[in-house]
Amino acid sequence: MKVGAVIITMGNRPDELRALLDSVAKQDGDPVEVVVVGNGSPVPDVPEGVRTIELPENLGIPGGRNVGIEAFGPAGRDVDILLFLDDDGLLAGHETAELCRKAFEADPKLGIISFRIADPDTGITQRRHVPRLRASDPMRSSRVTTFLGGANAVRTRVLADVGGLPDEFFYAHEETDLAWRALDAGWMIDYRSDMVLYHPTTAPSRHAVYHRMVARNRVWLARRNLPALLVPVYLGVWLLLTLVRRPSRSALRAWFGGFREGWTTPCGPRRPMKWRTVWRLTRLGRPPVI
Repeated sequence: MKVGAVIITMGNRPDELRALLDSVAKQDGDPVEVVVVGNGSPVPDVPEGVRTIELPENLGIPGGRNVGIEAFGPAGRDVDILLFLDDDGLLAGHETAELCRKAFEADPKLGIISFRIADPDTGITQRRHVPRLRASDPMRSSRVTTFLGGANAVRTRVLADVGGLPDEFFYAHEETDLAWRALDAGWMIDYRSDMVLYHPTTAPSRHAVYHRMVARNRVWLARRNLPALLVPVYLGVWLLLTLVRRPSRSALRAWFGGFREGWTTPCGPRRPMKWRTVWRLTRLGRPPVI
């Protein structure tokens, strides 16, 4: 199976980007084709053979990745598998691409693989980086209902089947939107602890837009994908969880501003998932109400 990789960058991590590209070049098996997308910025120097695209404006994470997908042909059809990697990450081993090939070849219904993210100094995987509710053991691989945006592999047939990432989300929850659409189309998602991307431990709230985008896109996610009966349940649960976590007053103000924006602005096409998909999500341990 042919493997490609999409990396988006703001051009501000040239050393980390070069290290990531070196780790991709060292993968076992056939070479991985790489496209680096400068998301509203020039692309730093890259090794020969790495294709680059420089966008005149920042299209956000899903928009930038969608441009990278199309660089491999419509819906990425020139390759069988696409890796999506954060530009400050680093593939921990030389076997990741080969493990992806074997996993997709062995399971025709497997559509997406979520890698384990580990801190390069401590080896610790943050709880939020294990995409399931029972996240206490990051070394346990399992079927899951979503995936990590900057450390994953996607079978390109999934993209041809259900479309790419939602451009309008810009940042936050775009992976879950794609995951729900893929699951609704019959694809499965695996979390694999043996496929590792090293990434420095960070807090998502480091982004200035974090609280607003998380709330707005949570509403959009529900409006786009959930059966009407589940929309208020899902959003009510997340409202309560947000209040229980007792964010700062400024963070809560931004969150409620985003929550309101999610209801009052267009969210893209609505395609509610089938009730059998709701049941599948529930059997996988994460019913779409949390």
